[in-house]
Order: sequence, then structure tokens, then C-alpha cells
Amino acid sequence: MDDEIREEFALDGIVTLVDAAHIDQQLGRSDESTEQVAFADVLVLNKTDLVGTEDLDALEARLREMNRMARVVRSEKANVPVDTVLNLSAFDLDQVLERRPTFLEPEYPFEWTGVYSLEPGRYALSLAEGPDPEMSLVVRGNQDRDDAALREGAEWSVRRYAELAAPLEPDSDLSIGEHVSLQLQSAGRKAFFLTVDEPVQVGLFAQHTAEEFDMKILRDGSDEEVLPNAERIWVAQHEHDDEVGSFAIERTGDVDPDRLNQWLSEVLRERGVDIFRMKGFLSIAGEPNRFVFQGVHMLFDGQPDRPWGNAPRFNQLVFIGRNLDEAAMTQGFDACLV
Repeated sequence: MDDEIREEFALDGIVTLVDAAHIDQQLGRSDESTEQVAFADVLVLNKTDLVGTEDLDALEARLREMNRMARVVRSEKANVPVDTVLNLSAFDLDQVLERRPTFLEPEYPFEWTGVYSLEPGRYALSLAEGPDPEMSLVVRGNQDRDDAALREGAEWSVRRYAELAAPLEPDSDLSIGEHVSLQLQSAGRKAFFLTVDEPVQVGLFAQHTAEEFDMKILRDGSDEEVLPNAERIWVAQHEHDDEVGSFAIERTGDVDPDRLNQWLSEVLRERGVDIFRMKGFLSIAGEPNRFVFQGVHMLFDGQPDRPWGNAPRFNQLVFIGRNLDEAAMTQGFDACLV
């Protein structure tokens, strides 16, 4: 789509690395995994040394059912001939657009925009109960309604969405240009108020569509609804499973190796299937070197790293997974500190 990039580069193909030991736990539960398999030109079926031949054959058959056009290459430690993943000449834009018509459109952190012409006065943004207990919103002033202006407003709002949203309770006042999170937990309709001092066209850049919450702008003190003079649906960024999240534990000091081993064994035994990734480094009592580690589900691997020297000794662990109890895991690690 970009002339300069097209002169220098060609999109050769899409390669997806598949974890043979754990992909079965993700397919059907994760839209991300399914999409990555479906759009691949080459599927590198990795960690084949950790899976029996019969299970491996069944998994490969399942992947081929999901994507009959992809080439499947088996590997250990992702060791494959380079010509299996380069010089594919496999990317067919027309074919991808047929699968997903919005493929070339940018993704935004909001789904809907409504443009409203407001006269001076006070207005209520009224919302009914909807699918989420809160909703991000940015109100932009001086928003025109043509396509170019809407795209300009979208880029402006993306920068506001990058800022932390301020929680806003019902019956509070909205500010133009501020990223807020409307708190919608209470039952029934909720109202948030916007005051304008001069005629203005405002754009609401909302995380959800107006229809999902029966969202309306009403003149304060009346049931007179102000209708939008322009609306736009955007390609919203793909949201991860709400159950999936990540957190980090950072602590100074050393850990007792015996208590650490006991805690890690307990975590992997009880929650290993829900831990997608974990990585970090540890300061182990009595050891001069940092200990670095990474893990996938119940598999854990680690080794000594560079010496601590005069650097402050501390620990940093990052966990990514489903329904992880951050407080309990943090408390468990704290008990390992000397």
C-alpha cells in the first residue's frame, strides 16, 4: 500500500511457529491461535521431540484441516532449512482480502464514532446497561464529518487512548479531549454530562457502538435527543480473551533455593496448564551469578547468567496466562525470600 516500501520490499509469505506440545490447549479456546494457523503459508510444527508420533500425526491432520493450503514442516528447536521459510512467493493479497475484507484497514482502540452538532448548553450522555461494566471514551471538539476529518480525528484519538483512562462515575462531567472510562456497573440507565459554551461539532470515539448501550445525547432536563449527523464503525483492535492477562513480580534481595524450588513445583503442578509463558531472572542466595529462566506451561528451563558484581541484586518474574491469581502467586514468591 506504500509506494516507497513497495519499491524495496515484497511480502513473501506468512510463517507460523506452532508449539506441538501445547497447541491443542489453545485451539478452540483462543481466536489468536486459530487465526495464526489459518493465515499461514508455512506451519513450522515445533517441539516434535516432546510429542509422541501418533499424537503428532493427529495434530498435523488437525492443522491441515484448518489450513489446507499451508505447508507443514516438522522441527525440533525450530531448526528448519532456511529455504522452507524464505522465497515462498506465497502471499496473495486478493486471497487474504477474500478471507478478511478489512485486512488492509488499520486497527483502532475504539469501535464507533458519532459526530453531533451541539448548541451552547448542557447535555446528558445517557447509556443503558450493556455488555461491559465500563467503556472507554474520548470526546473530541471541532470534529468535522467527512471521511478525511474522521480519519484525522481517529488518529488524534488514538494518542489520547494511549494515555491511562480516568475512571468516571455516573452523573459526573465529561471533559473534551480527555480519555475516560465510563463506570457502568450500576443497574439501569446512567448519565454523564457535557457542557458547551459555543456551537460546536463533537466526535465521540467510543470503545463500543452506541447500539450496544442504547447510547444517546439528550438536552439536559428534557427527553429531546440530539441525533448524530455522521457515524463511523472502525476496525477495533483484536481483544484477547478476558481471562488472559499478565503480571510481573519485582523484589530486591535473595531467594532461598529450596523454598523457590518447592514454590515453583507447586505453581507448575497446580497452574501449569494456565501459564502460557513465564520468564525472568532471580537472585539466588549464595550464588554469584544471576539465574535466568523461561517456561511454557509445565516446562521450565533456566541457567546461570552473568555475575552480579556490584550491581544491586533483585528478582524479576513475568507471568502470562489465564485466570492467574496475582496476589496468591506474589505472596508465594515473597515467602521464598531470605
